[in-house]
Amino acid sequence: MVTATEIIQLMESQRDEQQREILMRFFKTAPGEYGYGDEFLGLKVPQTREVVKAAAKDTPLDEVPALLMNRWHEVRLCGFLIFVDKFESQAKKRLENDVNAIRQRDEIVEMYLKYGERANNWDLVDLSVHKIIGHWLLLPTLLGGNEAGLHQDYKLKVLDELADSSCLWLQRMSIVCSWKTSQQGDPSYCLRYAEKHLHHPHDLMHKAVGWMLREMGKRVSMDLLRDFLAQHAHEMPRTALRYAIEQMNEDERKMWMMAK
Repeated sequence: MVTATEIIQLMESQRDEQQREILMRFFKTAPGEYGYGDEFLGLKVPQTREVVKAAAKDTPLDEVPALLMNRWHEVRLCGFLIFVDKFESQAKKRLENDVNAIRQRDEIVEMYLKYGERANNWDLVDLSVHKIIGHWLLLPTLLGGNEAGLHQDYKLKVLDELADSSCLWLQRMSIVCSWKTSQQGDPSYCLRYAEKHLHHPHDLMHKAVGWMLREMGKRVSMDLLRDFLAQHAHEMPRTALRYAIEQMNEDERKMWMMAK
């Protein structure tokens, strides 16, 4: 068994002051910026992934909240990536309809949502939500019903609550989770939450909406993306529109930008 205390001690022992200063600037932690108050050890993502690789299988699920409640950004990332590792181990094709695996996936989803606000920067969201919530959207669940099923109404309720939250990071989860569903050929979540967040005031959400629309177009249908743009390009924030059309040729990009 590997405890949260042991993981924290290991990660603190790798503290790098020079890299810490770089990360604090990169993740906008100065007063008035979106990451204000976030604290870093100075570990790069591959270092955190190495910790996850070594510890995830031997770290009980009930140890993860101690990581998520930790002050250090990298320790929280480690906790969310352990969730990812554990979810994916129970989401293999042969386990999709296994009742025990479904229960374990649902437990991870509930814990992820409970501690969602601890994913308080864009990387913590973007490295985890599509692999947990996004994947869960495609799989049978016992949440929302007495028998295992897709329970789409319940899943939409969960995402709507994220989207309607006052927390920027939970709002970002509701759209970035669609990365996974688009990869699997389902555009519905992307289109629903791109439209819902179309007039969001924050640039980080403009980027997320445009990015997810671009991925939906690439993975599912460029014509669906064009249909969305035909309806909304004139009202989209410039950043969202620019991100959404990145895969198009130069002439078409110019055409859509002129629709602003």
